[in-house]
Amino acid sequence: MTSHLETTQSIMMSTSQSNRQDKTEINQNECTFLIIGGGIAGVSCAETINFLLPGEKIILLTESSLIKSVTNLVQLGKFSQRFDIQEIISKDFEKPNIKIITDELAIIKSKTKEAITKGGLKINYNLMCICTGSRPKLVNFSDNVKSYIIGIRDTDSVKEFQKRIKTSKRFGLIGNGGIASEIIYEIGNIEIEWIIKDQHISSTFIDQGAAKFFESRLNNKNSPNNKMIVKRMRYMEERETSESLKRGAALGPDWHRLIDMKGNLSSSPENIKVHYNAEVKSIGLCTDNNFPVCIELANDEKVFCDFVVSATGVEPFKTFNFENEVIKLSDDGGIFVDDLMKTSIDSIFAAGDVCHAGWEHSKYWHQMRLWTQARQMGMMAGKSMVAKLNNEEIYQDFCFELFSHVTKLYGYQVVLLGRYNGQGLEDDYELLFRITPDKEYIKFVLKNGCLVGALLIGETGLEETCENLILNQIDLTPFGDDILNPNIDIEDYFD
Repeated sequence: MTSHLETTQSIMMSTSQSNRQDKTEINQNECTFLIIGGGIAGVSCAETINFLLPGEKIILLTESSLIKSVTNLVQLGKFSQRFDIQEIISKDFEKPNIKIITDELAIIKSKTKEAITKGGLKINYNLMCICTGSRPKLVNFSDNVKSYIIGIRDTDSVKEFQKRIKTSKRFGLIGNGGIASEIIYEIGNIEIEWIIKDQHISSTFIDQGAAKFFESRLNNKNSPNNKMIVKRMRYMEERETSESLKRGAALGPDWHRLIDMKGNLSSSPENIKVHYNAEVKSIGLCTDNNFPVCIELANDEKVFCDFVVSATGVEPFKTFNFENEVIKLSDDGGIFVDDLMKTSIDSIFAAGDVCHAGWEHSKYWHQMRLWTQARQMGMMAGKSMVAKLNNEEIYQDFCFELFSHVTKLYGYQVVLLGRYNGQGLEDDYELLFRITPDKEYIKFVLKNGCLVGALLIGETGLEETCENLILNQIDLTPFGDDILNPNIDIEDYFD
């Protein structure tokens, strides 16, 4: 027979355990640092915070169970870094003080420091960093052709693209940046109508001379010697039906090497037709042709295809709202940040593609929504958040003094430094070139005898030398054209 005292004690113990469980559940969704987004900016921010303050609670809120991390980092100079992006399962990134929540941000209550997810979860934070990245900026089209137009951004869009090319004979490619260039070089056994608004290919990164340099590689793109094998673990994300529309983090630089990029044509002839100086007038359905889609250009030329890939850049991605506060945005919709990645709302930072670099830039730095800058901004945001928590004063990282980006185009390493295309210089500059067919393409941009930008294609070994020349503004006039003489090792003079 149970006594009244025993029953009371049992109830009190049960209530106490319940209170502890409730408190534990609340604590699980409380953190010092809340980071929104599992792309390279968000993960770099989390890694930086964890390195500086390993004991503080961090929550990483991501829409995908796969997150992006830097691997194979190679230092080419003080600023120039070559690295790969790996996909890892979020649980493998978790640590005792780092929790991953797979959900989508819905509302930010900045005054009470609460974040509400679309799944109804409430997260209490001290400091927040928004790293939601970007989404493809698709060409304009009518609703009746929506199902025929795709943008390459995340794993799901790549799967859709792969499925389309297996059942198609021809597709239209609109855009002239990195994604378009990668598709052109990697894909085979399908016809491509490449529509660009410029006079040469890959104009986002290179000039007309470099485009000419790349032509031989593009014409022989199927040569085994031009391909690089990537041996790296690849994870696939399994999603429930209800999660099928969730977007993952953006693709890595070598996304195309991890999937089958071949169409269904039995042979691979010269299958690329480039439409130069072309503007898209309209995209509509076609009823009197063997292809379902018709792209009409501004010059009234018509291009027929099975589907269209829009690779016309990206725009900041935000689907959440602020409660009772307005955050400052730029004209392109990016979240305005200062040199320490702080937004206009106290205790909220932003980094990567979602933000707009709103500070006064160095002479040799400009913002481009690239992997390199996403990593740099994420790390800067992490340092700034730690400094704010500790009430410390810090300064902007030196990497923002010089624009530097390393990528790969048409099988070549490409390094961009400073004002590599004479950005903002109007016509007040001169160019020096050194070109070795099928090996290297070097361009120096000089103003008043000093180097202000460089484009290095191939394994030139000049990355650190060019960085020093740009930052130190050494007068190169005495060297004249010999500065790029292959018989003179300029790195011996200036390293």
